[in-house]
Amino acid sequence: MSKVKPIELGEMTVDGIHLTENWTRMFEPRVISEYDLSVLEDVTAVEGAESLAYCYQCGKCTGVCPVDTVGDYSPRKVFRRTQLGISLLDSPDLWLCTTCSNCLRVCPKEVNMIKIMPALREKAVLESKAPKELLDAFEATARYGNPLGESPRKRGDWTKEAGVPVPILSKSKEPVDVLWFVECYPSYHPRGKDASVALARVFNALGVDFGILGAEEKCAGDSQRMAGERGLFEMLAEHNINMFSKYEFNRIVVTDPHAYNAFLHEYPKLGGDFTTLHYTQFLAERIDQLELKNPINKRVTFHDPCYLGRHNGEYEAPRRLLQAIPGLDLVEMGHCRETGYCCGGGGGGMWLDGFNRDHMSMRLSEKRVLEAIEYGADVLAVACPFEVSRFEDAVKSTGNAGKLEVLDIVELLARSAGLIEA
Repeated sequence: MSKVKPIELGEMTVDGIHLTENWTRMFEPRVISEYDLSVLEDVTAVEGAESLAYCYQCGKCTGVCPVDTVGDYSPRKVFRRTQLGISLLDSPDLWLCTTCSNCLRVCPKEVNMIKIMPALREKAVLESKAPKELLDAFEATARYGNPLGESPRKRGDWTKEAGVPVPILSKSKEPVDVLWFVECYPSYHPRGKDASVALARVFNALGVDFGILGAEEKCAGDSQRMAGERGLFEMLAEHNINMFSKYEFNRIVVTDPHAYNAFLHEYPKLGGDFTTLHYTQFLAERIDQLELKNPINKRVTFHDPCYLGRHNGEYEAPRRLLQAIPGLDLVEMGHCRETGYCCGGGGGGMWLDGFNRDHMSMRLSEKRVLEAIEYGADVLAVACPFEVSRFEDAVKSTGNAGKLEVLDIVELLARSAGLIEA
Protein backbone atom coordinates (compact mmCIF):
# COMPACT_ATOMS: atom_id res chain seq x y z
CA MET A 1 0.00 0.00 0.00
CA SER A 2 1.48 3.34 -1.08
CA LYS A 3 1.28 6.22 1.39
CA VAL A 4 2.28 9.87 1.37
CA LYS A 5 4.88 10.36 4.16
CA PRO A 6 3.91 12.66 7.03
CA ILE A 7 5.49 16.13 6.79
CA GLU A 8 6.91 17.71 9.99
CA LEU A 9 7.19 21.50 9.99
CA GLY A 10 9.22 23.26 12.69
CA GLU A 11 10.78 26.72 13.23
CA MET A 12 10.78 28.50 9.87
CA THR A 13 13.16 30.96 8.25
CA VAL A 14 12.99 32.46 4.77
CA ASP A 15 16.27 33.65 3.21
CA GLY A 16 17.84 33.52 6.63
CA ILE A 17 15.21 35.80 8.22
CA HIS A 18 13.48 34.37 11.26
CA LEU A 19 9.68 34.45 10.88
CA THR A 20 7.58 36.31 13.42
CA GLU A 21 5.25 34.57 15.84
CA ASN A 22 2.23 35.29 13.64
CA TRP A 23 3.89 33.59 10.68
CA THR A 24 5.28 30.65 12.62
CA ARG A 25 1.83 29.92 14.02
CA MET A 26 0.79 29.07 10.46
CA PHE A 27 3.60 26.53 10.30
CA GLU A 28 3.37 24.96 13.73
CA PRO A 29 4.58 21.33 13.78
CA ARG A 30 1.77 19.10 12.52
CA VAL A 31 1.15 15.91 10.62
CA ILE A 32 -0.64 16.00 7.27
CA SER A 33 -3.23 13.22 6.98
CA GLU A 34 -2.07 10.13 5.19
CA TYR A 35 -3.59 9.22 1.82
CA ASP A 36 -4.34 5.60 1.01
CA LEU A 37 -3.48 5.47 -2.69
CA SER A 38 -3.96 1.74 -3.05
CA VAL A 39 -7.53 2.19 -4.31
CA LEU A 40 -6.39 4.62 -6.99
CA GLU A 41 -3.65 2.19 -7.96
CA ASP A 42 -6.19 -0.62 -8.23
CA VAL A 43 -8.33 1.51 -10.55
CA THR A 44 -5.51 2.62 -12.80
CA ALA A 45 -4.24 -0.95 -13.06
CA VAL A 46 -7.39 -1.82 -15.05
CA GLU A 47 -6.71 -1.74 -18.78
CA GLY A 48 -8.37 1.36 -20.20
CA ALA A 49 -8.55 3.22 -16.86
CA GLU A 50 -4.89 4.27 -16.65
CA SER A 51 -5.51 7.92 -17.48
CA LEU A 52 -7.44 8.59 -14.26
CA ALA A 53 -4.02 8.92 -12.61
CA TYR A 54 -3.22 11.87 -14.92
CA CYS A 55 -5.71 14.17 -13.14
CA TYR A 56 -4.10 17.14 -11.43
CA GLN A 57 -7.31 18.65 -10.07
CA CYS A 58 -7.60 21.71 -12.30
CA GLY A 59 -11.40 21.40 -12.18
CA LYS A 60 -12.09 22.24 -15.82
CA CYS A 61 -14.16 19.08 -16.17
CA THR A 62 -16.44 20.09 -13.31
CA GLY A 63 -17.31 23.32 -15.10
CA VAL A 64 -18.58 21.49 -18.18
CA CYS A 65 -19.93 18.22 -16.73
CA PRO A 66 -23.71 18.16 -17.25
CA VAL A 67 -24.22 15.73 -14.38
CA ASP A 68 -22.53 18.12 -11.93
CA THR A 69 -25.17 20.77 -12.71
CA VAL A 70 -27.85 18.49 -11.30
CA GLY A 71 -25.82 16.42 -8.84
CA ASP A 72 -22.45 16.00 -7.18
CA TYR A 73 -20.31 14.33 -9.82
CA SER A 74 -17.42 15.14 -12.14
CA PRO A 75 -14.20 13.38 -13.18
CA ARG A 76 -12.22 15.61 -10.80
CA LYS A 77 -14.43 14.54 -7.92
CA VAL A 78 -14.12 10.90 -8.97
CA PHE A 79 -10.33 11.20 -8.86
CA ARG A 80 -10.36 12.94 -5.48
CA ARG A 81 -12.68 10.43 -3.86
CA THR A 82 -10.66 7.54 -5.24
CA GLN A 83 -7.49 9.22 -4.01
CA LEU A 84 -9.01 9.31 -0.54
CA GLY A 85 -9.61 5.57 -0.62
CA ILE A 86 -13.26 5.36 -1.75
CA SER A 87 -13.80 2.37 -4.02
CA LEU A 88 -15.16 3.52 -7.36
CA LEU A 89 -16.51 0.03 -8.04
CA ASP A 90 -18.81 0.42 -5.03
CA SER A 91 -19.69 4.07 -5.64
CA PRO A 92 -22.74 5.53 -7.45
CA ASP A 93 -20.22 7.69 -9.32
CA LEU A 94 -19.42 4.72 -11.57
CA TRP A 95 -22.90 4.81 -13.12
CA LEU A 96 -23.60 8.56 -13.24
CA CYS A 97 -21.32 9.34 -16.18
CA THR A 98 -23.23 9.57 -19.48
CA THR A 99 -19.97 9.36 -21.51
CA CYS A 100 -20.93 12.63 -23.20
CA SER A 101 -17.21 13.47 -23.69
CA ASN A 102 -17.52 17.09 -22.60
CA CYS A 103 -14.86 16.57 -19.92
CA LEU A 104 -12.38 15.12 -22.40
CA ARG A 105 -12.96 18.13 -24.65
CA VAL A 106 -11.48 20.47 -22.02
CA CYS A 107 -9.09 18.24 -20.05
CA PRO A 108 -5.45 19.40 -20.42
CA LYS A 109 -4.22 15.99 -19.22
CA GLU A 110 -6.54 13.91 -21.44
CA VAL A 111 -8.14 11.99 -18.61
CA ASN A 112 -10.37 9.85 -20.81
CA MET A 113 -13.62 8.90 -19.12
CA ILE A 114 -14.79 7.40 -22.42
CA LYS A 115 -12.27 4.62 -21.80
CA ILE A 116 -12.19 4.69 -18.00
CA MET A 117 -15.90 4.19 -17.38
CA PRO A 118 -16.52 1.23 -19.72
CA ALA A 119 -13.39 -0.52 -18.38
CA LEU A 120 -14.38 -0.15 -14.73
CA ARG A 121 -18.04 -0.85 -15.38
CA GLU A 122 -17.07 -4.10 -17.07
CA LYS A 123 -15.22 -5.09 -13.91
CA ALA A 124 -18.23 -4.12 -11.78
CA VAL A 125 -20.60 -6.11 -14.00
CA LEU A 126 -18.38 -9.17 -13.65
CA GLU A 127 -18.48 -8.69 -9.87
CA SER A 128 -22.31 -8.36 -9.90
CA LYS A 129 -22.19 -4.73 -8.76
CA ALA A 130 -24.23 -3.14 -11.56
CA PRO A 131 -27.68 -1.59 -10.93
CA LYS A 132 -30.59 -3.95 -11.55
CA GLU A 133 -32.14 -1.68 -14.19
CA LEU A 134 -29.00 -1.99 -16.25
CA LEU A 135 -28.77 -5.75 -15.80
CA ASP A 136 -32.39 -6.06 -16.94
CA ALA A 137 -31.56 -4.14 -20.14
CA PHE A 138 -28.55 -6.40 -20.72
CA GLU A 139 -30.64 -9.53 -20.21
CA ALA A 140 -33.35 -8.31 -22.58
CA THR A 141 -30.77 -7.46 -25.21
CA ALA A 142 -29.09 -10.85 -24.94
CA ARG A 143 -32.40 -12.70 -25.12
CA TYR A 144 -34.28 -10.65 -27.72
CA GLY A 145 -31.65 -8.61 -29.54
CA ASN A 146 -33.05 -5.35 -28.17
CA PRO A 147 -33.14 -3.73 -24.70
CA LEU A 148 -36.90 -3.21 -24.81
CA GLY A 149 -37.55 -6.95 -24.57
CA GLU A 150 -39.62 -6.98 -27.78
CA SER A 151 -39.93 -9.99 -30.06
CA PRO A 152 -37.25 -10.05 -32.77
CA ARG A 153 -39.91 -11.31 -35.20
CA LYS A 154 -41.72 -7.98 -34.84
CA ARG A 155 -38.67 -5.83 -35.57
CA GLY A 156 -39.88 -5.02 -39.08
CA ASP A 157 -43.57 -4.66 -38.25
CA TRP A 158 -43.34 -0.88 -38.30
CA THR A 159 -42.97 -1.08 -42.10
CA LYS A 160 -46.67 -1.95 -42.33
CA GLU A 161 -47.43 1.60 -41.19
CA ALA A 162 -45.03 3.25 -43.64
CA GLY A 163 -47.43 3.52 -46.56
CA VAL A 164 -44.48 3.18 -48.95
CA PRO A 165 -42.28 0.24 -49.99
CA VAL A 166 -39.65 -0.71 -47.41
CA PRO A 167 -37.71 -3.63 -48.91
CA ILE A 168 -36.55 -6.31 -46.46
CA LEU A 169 -33.34 -7.76 -47.84
CA SER A 170 -34.04 -11.37 -46.86
CA LYS A 171 -37.13 -11.25 -49.08
CA SER A 172 -35.89 -9.17 -52.01
CA LYS A 173 -32.38 -10.70 -52.28
CA GLU A 174 -31.45 -7.79 -54.57
CA PRO A 175 -28.31 -5.61 -54.26
CA VAL A 176 -29.04 -2.13 -52.91
CA ASP A 177 -27.16 1.13 -52.68
CA VAL A 178 -28.09 1.71 -49.03
CA LEU A 179 -28.48 -0.77 -46.20
CA TRP A 180 -30.56 1.17 -43.68
CA PHE A 181 -29.72 0.03 -40.14
CA VAL A 182 -32.89 1.03 -38.32
CA GLU A 183 -31.93 0.08 -34.71
CA CYS A 184 -34.08 -0.82 -31.71
CA TYR A 185 -36.00 2.25 -30.59
CA PRO A 186 -36.87 3.28 -34.18
CA SER A 187 -38.17 -0.27 -34.71
CA TYR A 188 -40.23 -0.69 -31.51
CA HIS A 189 -40.87 2.54 -29.61
CA PRO A 190 -44.01 4.38 -30.80
CA ARG A 191 -42.23 7.70 -31.30
CA GLY A 192 -39.21 5.97 -32.79
CA LYS A 193 -41.49 4.28 -35.32
CA ASP A 194 -42.93 7.69 -36.26
CA ALA A 195 -39.44 8.83 -37.28
CA SER A 196 -38.83 5.57 -39.16
CA VAL A 197 -42.02 6.03 -41.17
CA ALA A 198 -40.96 9.59 -41.96
CA LEU A 199 -37.51 8.50 -43.09
CA ALA A 200 -38.92 5.67 -45.22
CA ARG A 201 -41.16 8.17 -46.99
CA VAL A 202 -38.30 10.60 -47.51
CA PHE A 203 -36.14 7.81 -48.96
CA ASN A 204 -38.93 6.89 -51.37
CA ALA A 205 -39.51 10.52 -52.34
CA LEU A 206 -35.79 10.81 -53.17
CA GLY A 207 -35.73 7.53 -55.07
CA VAL A 208 -33.15 6.01 -52.74
CA ASP A 209 -32.33 2.37 -53.50
CA PHE A 210 -32.42 0.92 -49.99
CA GLY A 211 -33.30 -2.11 -47.90
CA ILE A 212 -33.43 -3.10 -44.24
CA LEU A 213 -32.53 -6.27 -42.36
CA GLY A 214 -35.82 -6.52 -40.50
CA ALA A 215 -35.83 -9.48 -38.11
CA GLU A 216 -32.19 -10.24 -39.00
CA GLU A 217 -31.07 -6.99 -37.35
CA LYS A 218 -30.00 -6.85 -33.70
CA CYS A 219 -29.01 -3.92 -31.51
CA ALA A 220 -25.70 -2.36 -32.54
CA GLY A 221 -24.71 -2.67 -28.88
CA ASP A 222 -22.65 0.48 -28.41
CA SER A 223 -24.56 1.70 -25.34
CA GLN A 224 -24.25 -1.73 -23.76
CA ARG A 225 -20.50 -1.61 -24.40
CA MET A 226 -20.19 1.80 -22.77
CA ALA A 227 -22.24 0.54 -19.81
CA GLY A 228 -19.79 -2.32 -19.19
CA GLU A 229 -21.05 -5.27 -21.24
CA ARG A 230 -18.32 -5.71 -23.83
CA GLY A 231 -19.03 -9.42 -24.20
CA LEU A 232 -22.65 -8.69 -25.11
CA PHE A 233 -21.51 -5.98 -27.51
CA GLU A 234 -19.16 -8.36 -29.29
CA MET A 235 -21.90 -10.98 -29.60
CA LEU A 236 -24.25 -8.41 -31.16
CA ALA A 237 -21.56 -7.02 -33.44
CA GLU A 238 -20.57 -10.45 -34.72
CA HIS A 239 -24.20 -11.24 -35.49
CA ASN A 240 -24.77 -7.98 -37.38
CA ILE A 241 -21.51 -8.31 -39.31
CA ASN A 242 -22.55 -11.81 -40.40
CA MET A 243 -25.91 -10.45 -41.57
CA PHE A 244 -24.24 -7.64 -43.50
CA SER A 245 -22.00 -10.15 -45.26
CA LYS A 246 -25.07 -11.88 -46.74
CA TYR A 247 -26.06 -8.88 -48.85
CA GLU A 248 -24.64 -6.52 -51.45
CA PHE A 249 -24.74 -2.81 -50.67
CA ASN A 250 -22.53 0.25 -51.05
CA ARG A 251 -23.03 1.98 -47.73
CA ILE A 252 -24.84 1.75 -44.40
CA VAL A 253 -27.11 4.58 -43.29
CA VAL A 254 -28.01 4.59 -39.59
CA THR A 255 -30.74 6.33 -37.64
CA ASP A 256 -28.90 6.18 -34.31
CA PRO A 257 -25.69 8.12 -33.53
CA HIS A 258 -24.69 5.33 -31.12
CA ALA A 259 -24.81 2.80 -33.96
CA TYR A 260 -22.92 5.29 -36.10
CA ASN A 261 -20.18 5.44 -33.48
CA ALA A 262 -20.01 1.64 -33.24
CA PHE A 263 -19.82 1.10 -36.99
CA LEU A 264 -17.11 3.75 -37.39
CA HIS A 265 -14.85 2.79 -34.50
CA GLU A 266 -15.69 -0.60 -32.99
CA TYR A 267 -17.02 -2.91 -35.70
CA PRO A 268 -13.83 -2.58 -37.81
CA LYS A 269 -11.89 -4.14 -34.90
CA LEU A 270 -14.10 -7.21 -35.32
CA GLY A 271 -13.80 -7.37 -39.11
CA GLY A 272 -16.79 -5.23 -40.02
CA ASP A 273 -15.46 -2.23 -41.94
CA PHE A 274 -18.25 -0.44 -43.84
CA THR A 275 -18.86 3.01 -45.27
CA THR A 276 -21.31 4.44 -42.75
CA LEU A 277 -23.35 7.64 -42.68
CA HIS A 278 -25.78 9.04 -40.18
CA TYR A 279 -29.08 9.73 -41.89
CA THR A 280 -28.62 13.51 -41.50
CA GLN A 281 -25.33 13.28 -43.41
CA PHE A 282 -26.92 11.18 -46.15
CA LEU A 283 -29.89 13.52 -46.55
CA ALA A 284 -27.78 16.68 -46.36
CA GLU A 285 -26.09 15.61 -49.60
CA ARG A 286 -29.51 15.30 -51.29
CA ILE A 287 -31.60 17.99 -49.64
CA ASP A 288 -31.83 20.03 -52.86
CA GLN A 289 -33.62 17.06 -54.46
CA LEU A 290 -36.39 17.00 -51.85
CA GLU A 291 -39.32 19.30 -52.58
CA LEU A 292 -39.96 21.17 -49.34
CA LYS A 293 -43.20 22.90 -50.25
CA ASN A 294 -44.89 23.48 -46.90
CA PRO A 295 -43.46 26.24 -44.69
CA ILE A 296 -42.94 25.39 -41.03
CA ASN A 297 -43.37 28.75 -39.36
CA LYS A 298 -41.94 27.82 -36.01
CA ARG A 299 -38.98 28.76 -33.85
CA VAL A 300 -36.84 25.60 -33.74
CA THR A 301 -33.77 24.78 -31.68
CA PHE A 302 -31.56 21.72 -32.16
CA HIS A 303 -30.08 19.41 -29.54
CA ASP A 304 -26.71 18.05 -30.71
CA PRO A 305 -26.51 14.31 -29.93
CA CYS A 306 -23.28 13.66 -28.00
CA TYR A 307 -22.38 10.67 -30.16
CA LEU A 308 -22.91 12.55 -33.42
CA GLY A 309 -21.33 15.82 -32.29
CA ARG A 310 -18.54 15.63 -29.72
CA HIS A 311 -17.74 11.96 -30.33
CA ASN A 312 -17.69 12.19 -34.13
CA GLY A 313 -17.51 15.86 -35.05
CA GLU A 314 -20.73 16.19 -37.06
CA TYR A 315 -22.47 19.47 -36.37
CA GLU A 316 -23.30 20.84 -39.81
CA ALA A 317 -25.43 18.16 -41.50
CA PRO A 318 -28.40 18.45 -39.10
CA ARG A 319 -28.35 22.23 -39.37
CA ARG A 320 -28.22 22.14 -43.18
CA LEU A 321 -31.42 20.11 -43.15
CA LEU A 322 -33.17 22.46 -40.73
CA GLN A 323 -32.05 25.56 -42.59
CA ALA A 324 -33.46 24.14 -45.83
CA ILE A 325 -37.02 24.05 -44.44
CA PRO A 326 -38.98 27.14 -45.53
CA GLY A 327 -40.34 29.34 -42.77
CA LEU A 328 -38.31 27.64 -40.04
CA ASP A 329 -36.48 29.99 -37.65
CA LEU A 330 -33.44 28.14 -36.29
CA VAL A 331 -32.24 29.46 -32.93
CA GLU A 332 -29.20 28.10 -31.10
CA MET A 333 -29.30 27.45 -27.37
CA GLY A 334 -26.43 28.66 -25.20
CA HIS A 335 -25.15 25.09 -24.95
CA CYS A 336 -24.78 23.96 -28.55
CA ARG A 337 -22.31 22.32 -30.91
CA GLU A 338 -19.10 21.45 -29.00
CA THR A 339 -20.53 22.76 -25.73
CA GLY A 340 -23.90 21.07 -26.21
CA TYR A 341 -25.68 19.60 -23.23
CA CYS A 342 -26.59 15.92 -22.80
CA CYS A 343 -29.99 14.18 -22.83
CA GLY A 344 -28.76 11.72 -20.19
CA GLY A 345 -29.30 8.62 -22.31
CA GLY A 346 -25.71 7.81 -23.23
CA GLY A 347 -23.39 5.35 -21.50
CA GLY A 348 -26.32 3.23 -20.33
CA GLY A 349 -28.15 6.25 -18.89
CA MET A 350 -31.17 5.37 -21.05
CA TRP A 351 -31.83 2.49 -18.63
CA LEU A 352 -30.77 4.15 -15.36
CA ASP A 353 -33.37 6.85 -14.72
CA GLY A 354 -34.58 5.07 -11.57
CA PHE A 355 -31.04 4.73 -10.22
CA ASN A 356 -30.17 8.32 -11.12
CA ARG A 357 -33.24 9.68 -9.36
CA ASP A 358 -31.50 9.19 -6.02
CA HIS A 359 -28.40 11.11 -7.11
CA MET A 360 -29.67 14.02 -9.21
CA SER A 361 -31.95 16.94 -8.47
CA MET A 362 -33.49 16.61 -11.95
CA ARG A 363 -32.98 14.55 -15.08
CA LEU A 364 -30.58 15.92 -17.68
CA SER A 365 -33.41 15.81 -20.22
CA GLU A 366 -35.42 18.16 -17.99
CA LYS A 367 -32.47 20.54 -17.74
CA ARG A 368 -32.21 20.61 -21.54
CA VAL A 369 -35.93 21.17 -22.07
CA LEU A 370 -35.84 24.14 -19.71
CA GLU A 371 -33.02 25.64 -21.76
CA ALA A 372 -35.02 25.21 -24.97
CA ILE A 373 -37.98 26.96 -23.29
CA GLU A 374 -35.65 29.74 -22.12
CA TYR A 375 -34.62 30.41 -25.72
CA GLY A 376 -38.22 30.68 -26.84
CA ALA A 377 -38.33 27.54 -28.97
CA ASP A 378 -41.60 26.10 -30.23
CA VAL A 379 -39.88 22.89 -31.33
CA LEU A 380 -36.91 20.98 -29.93
CA ALA A 381 -35.43 19.12 -32.91
CA VAL A 382 -33.42 15.94 -32.36
CA ALA A 383 -31.50 13.40 -34.43
CA CYS A 384 -31.13 10.48 -32.01
CA PRO A 385 -33.86 7.92 -31.22
CA PHE A 386 -33.11 8.07 -27.49
CA GLU A 387 -34.07 11.73 -27.36
CA VAL A 388 -37.66 12.01 -28.56
CA SER A 389 -39.14 9.97 -25.71
CA ARG A 390 -36.74 11.40 -23.12
CA PHE A 391 -37.49 15.00 -24.04
CA GLU A 392 -41.23 14.46 -24.43
CA ASP A 393 -41.34 13.02 -20.91
CA ALA A 394 -39.26 15.98 -19.70
CA VAL A 395 -41.64 18.48 -21.32
CA LYS A 396 -44.48 16.98 -19.26
CA SER A 397 -42.54 16.60 -16.01
CA THR A 398 -41.36 20.25 -16.11
CA GLY A 399 -44.91 21.51 -16.59
CA ASN A 400 -44.41 22.62 -20.19
CA ALA A 401 -46.91 20.37 -21.95
CA GLY A 402 -48.29 22.20 -24.98
CA LYS A 403 -45.44 24.73 -24.96
CA LEU A 404 -42.68 22.71 -26.65
CA GLU A 405 -42.97 20.03 -29.34
CA VAL A 406 -40.20 17.45 -29.69
CA LEU A 407 -39.60 16.22 -33.24
CA ASP A 408 -36.95 14.28 -35.05
CA ILE A 409 -35.44 16.32 -37.89
CA VAL A 410 -36.73 13.83 -40.43
CA GLU A 411 -40.28 14.39 -39.15
CA LEU A 412 -39.88 18.11 -39.84
CA LEU A 413 -38.55 17.35 -43.32
CA ALA A 414 -41.40 14.96 -44.06
CA ARG A 415 -43.96 17.52 -42.87
CA SER A 416 -42.48 20.20 -45.08
CA ALA A 417 -42.41 17.80 -48.03
CA GLY A 418 -46.07 16.89 -47.47
CA LEU A 419 -45.18 13.26 -46.74
CA ILE A 420 -46.72 13.16 -43.25
CA GLU A 421 -49.34 15.29 -41.54
CA ALA A 422 -48.48 17.79 -38.83
